[in-house]
Amino acid sequence: MDLRKTPLNQIHKELSAKMVPFAGWEMPVQYTGIIDEHRIVRKKVGLFDVSHMGEIFVAGERALEAVQLLTTNDASKMVDGQVQYTLLCYPDGGIVDDVTLYKFNEQRFLFCVNASNTERDFEWIKENVGDIANLKNASDSFAQLSIQGPLAQEVLQKSCNIDLSEIKYYHFMVGLISSAGTIISRTGYTGEDGFEIYIPPEEANRIWNKILDDGKSYGIKPIGLGARDTLRLEMGYPLYGNELSKDTTPLEAGLARFVAFNKNDFIGKKSLESQTKTGIKKKLIGFKMIETGIARHGSQIFNDKKPIGEVTSGTMSPSIGIPIGMGYVEAGFSETGREIGIGIRNRISKAVIVTKRFYNLQHKL
Repeated sequence: MDLRKTPLNQIHKELSAKMVPFAGWEMPVQYTGIIDEHRIVRKKVGLFDVSHMGEIFVAGERALEAVQLLTTNDASKMVDGQVQYTLLCYPDGGIVDDVTLYKFNEQRFLFCVNASNTERDFEWIKENVGDIANLKNASDSFAQLSIQGPLAQEVLQKSCNIDLSEIKYYHFMVGLISSAGTIISRTGYTGEDGFEIYIPPEEANRIWNKILDDGKSYGIKPIGLGARDTLRLEMGYPLYGNELSKDTTPLEAGLARFVAFNKNDFIGKKSLESQTKTGIKKKLIGFKMIETGIARHGSQIFNDKKPIGEVTSGTMSPSIGIPIGMGYVEAGFSETGREIGIGIRNRISKAVIVTKRFYNLQHKL
């Protein structure tokens, strides 16, 4: 199967990016190196190509009703221009996808969905609300860039026609970047300040180059998906396919705060309500290694040599300098401070359960 390419594919290759398959796309995993790129975002500013992400519009007089049925969070509390993190669930409570929801008005919403799930999400949405809302998979109509880091606003402001300081966290505005129409959202997947911008694909190369040029004096660098992964892991952000799947529920993943049990019915509500009463059998935990070794996806987790779960993500944290990870364990073994074992290279290495927020943004490198 041929890999899809973003509009910036050739530019990445000219920048000597290492290209890898990701969710059916050929994407840059790194340019100068994951650790270097990670630290650039934490200290200065970096630019990501995230054009592989999907965009799905839900519109019409019953758009809000449709969104409320589809999602676990409460979209009725959103104001125009707000972004909300939410989840789509199956009737059994398993996760279809975790998404960001953009509200233009009560008749028009936009889902930004994970690249690996775009087609499946669209079919799921169509199957469940296609009779009450107008739906459009607009993924081919957008390129998406993400500029992240403490200097992101200063750099992006140079080519933007609106005052970016007026965009609050998890809000968006429609404006112009280098004369191209765009959705500018104060969101990201790194824990740093930053913006995700939705632009016409034919403008992607020009705007990418303009932002890099504007940011030269600030130390801006292009950043690959490798650093995007280590940045999100330091913040304890889940990744679909690792921490989230059809076999996990929002409650097991520690995302109960994004489930609005007090709103009207939504897909999966009954199963999740039942789970709140019966209790969860597994729980997503964060851990730090005590002994040497880096846990990887699929590594077993032990309690006194008894398997109790599995690692979903692991890396050496560039910011705090020790190996960290997340994984699911039996709920009875999930308390913070518990010592556990991680299967690494045919031995069990000691680790300790900690909160999933590994990196404190108040303590910069």
